Amino acid sequence: MPLQLGDPALDLSRPRVMGVLNTTPDSFSDGGQYYRSGSLSLDLVLTRARKMLSEGADIIDVGGESTRPGATPVSEAEELDRVVPVVEVLARELGALISVDTSTPAVMREAASVGAGMLNDVRALQRDGALKAAAETGLPVCLMHMQGQPATMQINPEYQDPVAEVRRFLQERMTACEQAGIARERLLLDPGFGFGKTLDHNLELLRRLGELTDLGCPLLVGLSRKSMLAKLLDREVSERLPGSLALAMAAAERGANIIRVHDVAATVDVLKVLAAVTSPGLATSE
Repeated sequence: MPLQLGDPALDLSRPRVMGVLNTTPDSFSDGGQYYRSGSLSLDLVLTRARKMLSEGADIIDVGGESTRPGATPVSEAEELDRVVPVVEVLARELGALISVDTSTPAVMREAASVGAGMLNDVRALQRDGALKAAAETGLPVCLMHMQGQPATMQINPEYQDPVAEVRRFLQERMTACEQAGIARERLLLDPGFGFGKTLDHNLELLRRLGELTDLGCPLLVGLSRKSMLAKLLDREVSERLPGSLALAMAAAERGANIIRVHDVAATVDVLKVLAAVTSPGLATSE
């Protein structure tokens, strides 16, 4: 894949794992996990990041604004406080490849200045000033599809053809990025599972994920612990690991290059088994 992720570049010829590190008090799965006495603890964040890296994570994705269904935006100042110190300490202490899950231009700029290596925007750089800020950082950017906004996105989402509509949106955002000076070689794409989509929409996207690979950019998917598993399996968030692993394998088989997950070690194991079956030379050479 012609994408410079990190230094040295991360090889995307096999699926890679992105570990989720939410520094929010209200994320659907791990909200508040890194707070002590009401304040964000950099020690707890650093411990979690070290664990994910030891388990095989290739990227740590830091987010300071919850985008769960029904979530409301946080202020710019609050997001900066939640994200920038974390990126700075992870870059300094771990030297890890850090992605920042943000739609806020100021957060993009500040995170890049302290060591972030990638931007991951659920709004696909549609906030005012986001295209310009992302271009100025020079970092790779992941563009995600979302129908609506987090506060309302799961209220009766509708599509004629979810794959065609997601594809068209991503193509439009790719064009906007190129016009803003962000080269196609710096872009990743995320179909946005669970963001303004019903269970049927999500399943159709996953079945036909391969139809997005010919857009020419690496695909990032986030399926870990999502509510589609509650509908499929009637499982609470803490009980969704087996379903999450099945979705991760299905996505990898259909061309996903980066799998964004909460459960790093188990996902790494699944991808190793998949590699052993599908690419035996690769599986035994690492």
